[in-house]
Amino acid sequence: MIHRRSLLAAAPAAALALPVQAQDTWPNRPVTILVPFVAGGPSDIVGRIIAQRMATAVGQPVVAENRPGANGEVAARAVARATPDGHTLLVGSIGVFAINAALRPNLGYDPVREFAPITLAVTTPNVLVVNAQRVPVNTMAELVAWLKANVGRTSYSTSGVGSSDHLTMELFKQITGTDPTHVPYGGGAAAATDLIAGNVQLSFQNLGTVAGHIQGGRLKAIAVTSRQRHPILPNVPTAIEGGIPDFEVTSWQALMAPAAVPTPILARLNTEATAALKHPESRQRLEQIGFTVVAGSAADYSTFQRAEIERWRRVVQAANIRAE
Repeated sequence: MIHRRSLLAAAPAAALALPVQAQDTWPNRPVTILVPFVAGGPSDIVGRIIAQRMATAVGQPVVAENRPGANGEVAARAVARATPDGHTLLVGSIGVFAINAALRPNLGYDPVREFAPITLAVTTPNVLVVNAQRVPVNTMAELVAWLKANVGRTSYSTSGVGSSDHLTMELFKQITGTDPTHVPYGGGAAAATDLIAGNVQLSFQNLGTVAGHIQGGRLKAIAVTSRQRHPILPNVPTAIEGGIPDFEVTSWQALMAPAAVPTPILARLNTEATAALKHPESRQRLEQIGFTVVAGSAADYSTFQRAEIERWRRVVQAANIRAE
């Protein structure tokens, strides 16, 4: 077996070994965008929007392929080891590109060293929601006071250990000095369903997961974790407005390539991917389900990703969270 460091050391040489013609004529065959989760989720939606628009622009088929497994590790490992010519890409979430690195010391891929950033695609805030029949509060201050008055008798649902909503609540607990019990589920829909049923009292969930429940009166929203109020929930204050300074958390999706893809191809990928995301029809569809289109530079995403890894590593260590 070749040692992982040897693979990494060989990556630049692999890029240089690509024929100049291959670099100049990208794409010269179909492009595959691996999606590390099942169809219908945020990564899948973003991956398919990019694939559809990019195919029209570049004149080659661009296919989004679902390859779930091991919290994104199966697809991430495949892309990290793919030929670095820009024909195999990965659309992944905050979990794949940041939280896994913070949570799993023996992760089978390095989301920084083994990938080249293309763009941060979209972000979406989490929403702090409660079961209104079980939690008699309307504001962040009232919720914190209620949690402190009911120590040992409160619980929160999440879409799983190490998920964005899980770590958001752990950060909230660390800041506010509260300690509801964690109850993980197999996805956001199940976490919201049990919250509506009253089996848990509160949760941080992605905006797209709970917006309909909030608008339908099944859940009460206390705060959103964006810096400004969200247009889908304009009457819901931010956590910052609720008295928690700098409490800004987003779940996000990004597009990456294998680390040794040549710079000219990465530049073209950024151009095509950001154009796909900013297309009026793409933007409208994404904003309707709670996403904010970012579609910025590779350098901006790289800086953001590294900061996210460090932020969530601190939260994981303080909470002593262990991967399942």
